[in-house]
Amino acid sequence: MVSTHNLGFPRIGERRELKFALERYWRGEINTEALEETGKTLRLRHWALQGELDLLPVGDFSFYDHVLDTSQMLGNLPTRVDKNADALIQYFQASRGQAGSTCCDHQIDAAEMTKWFDTNYHYLVPEFTADTDFSAHPDRLLSQITEVKTAGYNAKPVLVGPVSYLWLGKTKDESDKLALLERILPVYAEILDGLAKAGVEWVQIDEPILVTELSVEWQQALQKAYFSLAKSQVKLLLTTYFGQLKQNLQLACELPTAGFHLDAINAADEIIRVVDWLPSHKILSLGVINGRNIWKTNLNQTLNLLEPIHKRLANRLWLAPSCSLLHVPIDLQSEQHLDAEVHDWLAFAVQKLDELQVLARALNAGRDSVTTQLADNNQAIQRRQQSTRVHNPAVKQRCEAIQPELALRQSNYTERAAIQQADLQLPAFPTTTIGSFPQTNVIRQARKQFRLGQLGNAEYQQQMQAEIRYAIDKQLELDLDVLVHGEAERNDMVEYFGQQLQGFAFTDNGWVQSYGSRCVKPPIIFGDVSRPRPMTLEWTQYAQSLTDKPVKGMLTGPVTILNWSFVRDDQSRSETCKQISLAIRDEVIDLEAAGVKIIQIDEAALREGLPLRQSQWQAYLDWAVESFKISANGVGDETQIHTHMCYSEFNDIIEAIAAMDADVITIETSRSQMELLDVFRDFDYPNAIGPGVYDIHSPNTPSEQSMVELLKLAAQRIDKQQLWVNPDCGLKTRRWEEVEPALKAMVSAARLLRNQLAA
Repeated sequence: MVSTHNLGFPRIGERRELKFALERYWRGEINTEALEETGKTLRLRHWALQGELDLLPVGDFSFYDHVLDTSQMLGNLPTRVDKNADALIQYFQASRGQAGSTCCDHQIDAAEMTKWFDTNYHYLVPEFTADTDFSAHPDRLLSQITEVKTAGYNAKPVLVGPVSYLWLGKTKDESDKLALLERILPVYAEILDGLAKAGVEWVQIDEPILVTELSVEWQQALQKAYFSLAKSQVKLLLTTYFGQLKQNLQLACELPTAGFHLDAINAADEIIRVVDWLPSHKILSLGVINGRNIWKTNLNQTLNLLEPIHKRLANRLWLAPSCSLLHVPIDLQSEQHLDAEVHDWLAFAVQKLDELQVLARALNAGRDSVTTQLADNNQAIQRRQQSTRVHNPAVKQRCEAIQPELALRQSNYTERAAIQQADLQLPAFPTTTIGSFPQTNVIRQARKQFRLGQLGNAEYQQQMQAEIRYAIDKQLELDLDVLVHGEAERNDMVEYFGQQLQGFAFTDNGWVQSYGSRCVKPPIIFGDVSRPRPMTLEWTQYAQSLTDKPVKGMLTGPVTILNWSFVRDDQSRSETCKQISLAIRDEVIDLEAAGVKIIQIDEAALREGLPLRQSQWQAYLDWAVESFKISANGVGDETQIHTHMCYSEFNDIIEAIAAMDADVITIETSRSQMELLDVFRDFDYPNAIGPGVYDIHSPNTPSEQSMVELLKLAAQRIDKQQLWVNPDCGLKTRRWEEVEPALKAMVSAARLLRNQLAA
């Protein structure tokens, strides 16, 4: 009999119940007991939704982040947390920081947060030193095992593996992380023994680093770890996801575990090799349902793959999603307003588990046992393939006609810069912002009323114009050099554009967790993308009519729109990105024709799309950079093109960034005290750059002197003539009372440096 299981389930709740409970708790509106009760309610609800599985996950639920949960379970929270506080308070101190503890007189900084492999989920980075020690604290996990058993389900605890845990962390003293393996393994062994005593049979132990390019040292660490943990009384399911094993395939198959999980979506071409290589006593779990996207699985096609494997493995074959379902929304049935045709093509977490059960029944009892389900699925697959809304011949023809010169500016940067400066007459150290200004309750309410039809078009336009006028007046008052319209009309930098492009669909409740209580609702790119009409022209023209100073046209770039959406799976991501780039190009050309002299095309997520293996980076960067250049380079030399990248470790792709050939790039550097600019000591960046001089994610008002010092540090790495002055990101999440003094200090810092330069 084929068995079914799941690697993880979304935590936030169908209506984001966890988000709202967390935020109420942080505001002091509910106590710990109420928060814990919300967590328990959600766990029980989610286990019920997974109840037909042979094994369902436990330990995948988290109040903030599963890697941070692991750190707490291993006794490795940052040393700065209050050791006298209870466990939950310590946990949130590590995840969110604390500005002045009730028991301490010092600020507690939050742990660093970064992307979970190549997903849009963020984890809290473990911190190590040479002296780091570990201890077992599995109480929360054990209590959840009791909960799930009491509820009558057969559960499989989920752990982040010891080697991946070390790999994911950072040392604070430049010591060797791998030297800690000897200390961490006995703690894992203790936790596994505790799980065995609790009656657990199987433990899912995640080692996603097996899909990355591992050095010999890390490969040896995996061998050492699992030969050590093989003594445990529980059965270990070694789990990988997000990619191919490649040179790690033999290692993964031969590690002494009772089972192995392969991402059969991303590593489809390795399935047969794994089947051949896997020892005859091992369970093979195949992740045949895509846990990263929202399209229905082609069940008949998947069965064609599985049936011969089932004949070979029989009850040694398990079925699962490719990875945790953390990365998709919970239930498609909550979507009451989604276009019916698009709705027919989709599967969220609950529907993916239904698909899993159909596959298992087909293998265990034959396809005849699920005739209706297979027929319905096949019809939906065919309807999507044949839909005229998916395929637009005009878009296809336009993409096929793309020539290399479409991605080239008329002249090189030096020539363009001289023309632009003669036209714009900007001072040294020109000041600007990244684009957005505070999204007040008044703005949000107006957008909501307009969306619901409670506010007419004329009234809405008047309200948005009033907000634009306010933002322009404030910038003029502050004496910024290059202005923005403030983006009052925009709910989200991707959703706003997707709503005006053909080929996109949007959900009401398609939320996924980004980190903690932060949730995002990615657009769905279901078809060929085109721009029916201008998207930003009216608002930008209005803003420019209010001032003689240049106002930037503000756009989101094609790569960012792609990487922050659920993307169609019936053509390459590069092809979809080129379609988006042509749509954005049309907007750029219209803005220029309307007299807009500076256009910013944000590519915040360019680096996020990098493949996990460095050997595959260049192929991605080639089409990603080309897509940006297609969108940006249909303009004359006198039009200045800006781009923005936020919170990116961009040093290792600096050549690709330079190849984008944006006249000005703005980046986040304030948190690192300009250390991210060290790459410019060795790399002669040719164009202008605005290193963010203050952290907009902090409510603290930066001083003029602090920004002067940061700019002086920047000037040690970059020529003064290339430097712009700006915050590190957009200001939509801040309040005006925070923004005004910060920008006033920023303008003053720039003015001081101009005077010093002139002296």
